[in-house]
This record gives sequence, structure tokens and C-alpha cells, in this order.
Amino acid sequence: MTAVTVSPKFQIVIPKDIRESMGIVSGQKVQVLTYRNRIELVPIKSMKKMKGFLKGLDTEVKREKDRL
Repeated sequence: MTAVTVSPKFQIVIPKDIRESMGIVSGQKVQVLTYRNRIELVPIKSMKKMKGFLKGLDTEVKREKDRL
């Protein structure tokens, strides 16, 4: 686990290895959430980059016999 320091302006630097693994680039927006006493940063990706990210997902749904 990597620790970062909050600056006097309440800024942090996302470590390089985390930025690279998440594909975060300069100027990119991230969503900030609070959840159970922690802060989460979620990269916002454009819809073009999201295209195909669910490829291979099993969409088969077992239905009850009395349903179509």
C-alpha cells in the first residue's frame, strides 16, 4: 500500500505506478466518492473508450418455465 501526503492546498499526487496501471493521464477527470470512512477516486472515461468493455459477458438468463 502506498501512502501520499496531503499538501497545504489539500492536493495529493497519484503515484506513477497507480496512474499507469489505471491509464490516468494529465487533465483527465476523476470522480471523488466517500464510502465507509474512505475516499475513492474513479477515473471518468469517455464513451468511446468504454465501447466493448463488456465483450464476452455472459448475457444468458435462466427463465422460469412459465415465462417466455
